[in-house]
Amino acid sequence: MPDAILTHLPEHVVAEARALDAADPLAAYRDQFVLPEGVVAYLDGNSLGRPLKVTRRRLAEFVDDEWGERLIRAWDESWMEQPLQLGDQIGRIALGAAAGQTAVADSTTVLLYKLVRAAVGARPGRSRIVADTENFPTDRYVVQGIAAELGMTIDWIEPDPATGVTVDDVREKVSDDTALVLLSHIAYKSAYIADVPAITQVAHDAGALVLWDLCHSVGLVPVELDAAGVDLAVGCTYKYLNGGPGAPAFGYVAKFLQDKLVQPISGWMGHAEPFTMGPSYTPADGMRRFISGTPPILGMLPMQDMLDLVEQAGIEAIREKSIRLTEFVADVADEVFAPLGVTVASPRDPATRGGHVTLEHEAMESAIAQLWQRGVIPDFRRPRGLRAGMSPLSTSFVEVATALAHLHEILTDRS
Repeated sequence: MPDAILTHLPEHVVAEARALDAADPLAAYRDQFVLPEGVVAYLDGNSLGRPLKVTRRRLAEFVDDEWGERLIRAWDESWMEQPLQLGDQIGRIALGAAAGQTAVADSTTVLLYKLVRAAVGARPGRSRIVADTENFPTDRYVVQGIAAELGMTIDWIEPDPATGVTVDDVREKVSDDTALVLLSHIAYKSAYIADVPAITQVAHDAGALVLWDLCHSVGLVPVELDAAGVDLAVGCTYKYLNGGPGAPAFGYVAKFLQDKLVQPISGWMGHAEPFTMGPSYTPADGMRRFISGTPPILGMLPMQDMLDLVEQAGIEAIREKSIRLTEFVADVADEVFAPLGVTVASPRDPATRGGHVTLEHEAMESAIAQLWQRGVIPDFRRPRGLRAGMSPLSTSFVEVATALAHLHEILTDRS
């Protein structure tokens, strides 16, 4: 069936996919992932990454050894430090962040709340937050809730949905009353890459702090938080870091800012002396103060395997393949799908495009339902967008071509 379905694409497109796979220096990494026969093509790595085969062994060994044998002793032996150690590893490999500035802790939503609330608290007398209407719902909802709680005003940027927030957009909104700017590095709909250094500088010039959402960039594109002077960042770990469903997120707080922030969820694990069980809260030094409750140790296990792979492959090489994958989709869309009324709703310049391409058509919602039945798995973003999200270490070009061939057959039959 895979070879037969490819006849729905021009021969030169299929030949190009095979040639790209043959020349791909990262092709061998694909065999390290769980690749079930029922999944013909997976184009949703930007929502949930595939598991690694080695993670099966890591989880089993954890049950038998660290948990089963060491039991509560493992807290003293390793688990207490794991959120900070793993945070430093993410910082070094994927964030351009020196040690002592990143911690793995809660969900993305909870970490966003903690850092947004702490940031606006660190700018007393300022009553405005800058955010954008095209950001992921969680980011918008968290900001709205905090603004309502504190009587603050949100200055909404309304960017072009096909691109994203620009430096000029931010410059027009910030003022000497802005406490915080909250934006995503890569837009979840269009995959537009924002200019982190330039936007951060504009916010700083106005005296505001900046919090970057890195959910769609960590592990996919090079990020240099320290070099860009970023204040705060949050990101999930179940997309390109393959931590699995519900894997804990990470938070980054620049070293100079850590003792100036009061995080709003004063849990025992962030206490300076957690086992004194004292009557009042004293925050720990450094990043530990941004941890609240007992860390999700089990949830941290899978991403360690993926971080090893990202470091081995190199983030620059991963980014280069990501560009080739998205360029392949965009080129096929222009040649093959444009006559069917499909449009590309992502930036055409690879320098400003992340790891997915959004294809829009009035029939995409029903088409995706049919694709899922065939074992072809992209995702849908309302009102009419198919997101083709490719994870470079686990996605092949022929796999992408197979997905596009199935989509072409469905849309052709419909017309």
